[in-house]
Amino acid sequence: MNPTLSTLINQSDAVGLAVALILLGMSVTSWVVIVWKGWMLFRAQRDMPIGLAAFWQAPHWQGGEQALQTLDRERLLLPLVAAVQVQTINTLAGIADRAQQRTRLLRDALHGVLARLQSGQVWLATIGATAPFVGLLGTVWGIYHALLGLAGAGNNLSIDQVAGPVGESLIMTAAGLAVAIPAVLGYNLLGRKIAHIEADLEGFAHDLRELPEML
Repeated sequence: MNPTLSTLINQSDAVGLAVALILLGMSVTSWVVIVWKGWMLFRAQRDMPIGLAAFWQAPHWQGGEQALQTLDRERLLLPLVAAVQVQTINTLAGIADRAQQRTRLLRDALHGVLARLQSGQVWLATIGATAPFVGLLGTVWGIYHALLGLAGAGNNLSIDQVAGPVGESLIMTAAGLAVAIPAVLGYNLLGRKIAHIEADLEGFAHDLRELPEML
């Protein structure tokens, strides 16, 4: 461990250690989300064109759905196909025109799929926005305690005695930025991938709504 960071941790009180642990937890969380979402979106982007092609080449609904069972590993397309085939007989939903029923069913299914796609994004946005301030809190708290300790040094105070503790406290600000920057970059990069997948899903839902009842 870096000697300066080790000294800072050893000299920290409960608040300083809590800030360090919070930043560590934020960093671990953001990297877990980035790796998990990145793998999920990579598979989705690779599977969707293959799955869509197989579905549209199928001779009937059952054949298309069967093809997606193996090709749609992230289950992004299957909920939309299943929604189109739901029957709403003897319900309030069944009173509406069949086209309106399909629109409602597809909208609900699409919202569920998009919610899964967006999962984890809130964590990245929150970490990216708050981590610098958490690090700043640790710096302010560390400088406050460093100055209290230096106040007791009396007239023998030197610039080295001031620069050392204050410099160590500034590490917390750097740590906050080190946590926030990957979270912000991950949020933006993953958000672009999600937007592309969302556009494909919306187009697929629109095409499904226009299909005849039985193929």
